[in-house]
Amino acid sequence: MAEIRGSIFRRTRAMAATIDEFLDMVGEAGLAFEKGVHHYLEHGLDAVIEEKLAQISHLEGRADALQRTIETVLHTEMLIPDARGDVLSLLDDLDSLLDSIKSAFLALTIEHPAIPREHHDAMRELVTVSTRAVASAVSASRAYFRDIRAVRDHIHKIAFFEREADHTAIRLNRQIFASDLPLERKMHLRDCVRSIDELADEAEGVGDHLAIYAVKRSL
Repeated sequence: MAEIRGSIFRRTRAMAATIDEFLDMVGEAGLAFEKGVHHYLEHGLDAVIEEKLAQISHLEGRADALQRTIETVLHTEMLIPDARGDVLSLLDDLDSLLDSIKSAFLALTIEHPAIPREHHDAMRELVTVSTRAVASAVSASRAYFRDIRAVRDHIHKIAFFEREADHTAIRLNRQIFASDLPLERKMHLRDCVRSIDELADEAEGVGDHLAIYAVKRSL
């Protein structure tokens, strides 16, 4: 692995590789979530959905193990003392984001909400922009470790997709509550919309913290 300009781990390639793998797990979970929800909209609860849940659960478990390894090495080998606290906080934020991805998908498999077809397009759009916010948070985090100058561009993308998610969620909820569905179904769908929209909110939280960490590294 060639040395990456601006990398926080210039002398520790093994640690850089471990963090890269951790970030891969978060990114892959977001993609699996997006594909899983899109499949659910077309086919409902089936074996493919159970496979996606197993995939996301595996990614979460692997990410947890990697996080523990990273934390142990950072403490025992006294790496990056000036930035250690920020790195550990960032890993916690990303781990929480992955946990939320799993929780939202698990709720889908347990509650299996009946989503009327007239709301499918807006739901797909919400899932897509929310998972793009997640992907941008992963890219911003990777840039923090590899090229600090690129962090700002990725944070800007997170904010854009978070706003798009909010707008789409509001529009979708307006559609749902203007429909003739029973109130309990409207509220169930509202909760489903919220759980997806909140993924973009959590991704924005990662970006907000990264903005501070990047400034500190640049001083």
